[in-house]
Amino acid sequence: MLTESMEDYLEIIFRLIQEKGYVRAVDIAEAIRVQPSSVTRMIQKLDEEGYIHYQKYRNIALSDKGRRLGYFLVWRDAMLKEFFTLFEIKIGIEEQVEGIEHYITPATMCLFRDLVLFFRTYPEQMEKLRQISQANSYPEGEQLQELRAWLFRHSNDE
Repeated sequence: MLTESMEDYLEIIFRLIQEKGYVRAVDIAEAIRVQPSSVTRMIQKLDEEGYIHYQKYRNIALSDKGRRLGYFLVWRDAMLKEFFTLFEIKIGIEEQVEGIEHYITPATMCLFRDLVLFFRTYPEQMEKLRQISQANSYPEGEQLQELRAWLFRHSNDE
């Protein structure tokens, strides 16, 4: 089973291979701003689990399993960002996506995809949803700014 960190590494490996055609440990270290020794330990774990093929001093290659999962991880990230953008979330999209992406199931991701497709196909329904959202506040009118989810690096005047 992949940890959150392993998912993040697999996602960046997939992205770098898509972008450059290859990936080396030093490329990963630069992309995520960590020490190369940390990258080496993680890619060894990913190799042991069968997600990548790794030989010291060579490029890293994705296995079929790693390629399929890497594709899903990149898709999941993009779909969640599209969802938040569609719903005009303006603050902390990156943080929110990072906060939920490791805990959401593939089946639930399909629901997010379906919602995005629905509202892209029927934009008039999006306007109806906005009207409903404006008419309603937080549950029971509570002020919930002290919840951890509000502690983004961005100021939030909402």
